Amino acid sequence: MIFKSVGEGRPYPDHGLVSAKDWADVPPRQVRLDELVTTKRTLDLDVLLAEDSTFYGDLFAHVVEYQGVLYLEDGLHRAVRAALQQRPVLHARVLTLR
Repeated sequence: MIFKSVGEGRPYPDHGLVSAKDWADVPPRQVRLDELVTTKRTLDLDVLLAEDSTFYGDLFAHVVEYQGVLYLEDGLHRAVRAALQQRPVLHARVLTLR
């Protein structure tokens, strides 16, 4: 399996970060794909296959660490691309909620 688990929705409290600008202060780091729990069950193939899918957004995926679990909030297409390229890690901005 690519991910630790496939989830639906965000089981953590609202953190208030909405835009890429909001996330810009969260430093990126590498995370293993097999440690991530997705917050979406579906992926739009247009987004996955688009050449410019990251051109207007953040270059990094957005991950929320809550109660020791890493939730992939945004960037499912980046994570799937990494898996298809047989890369076990993804660069992501990781926000830790206490």
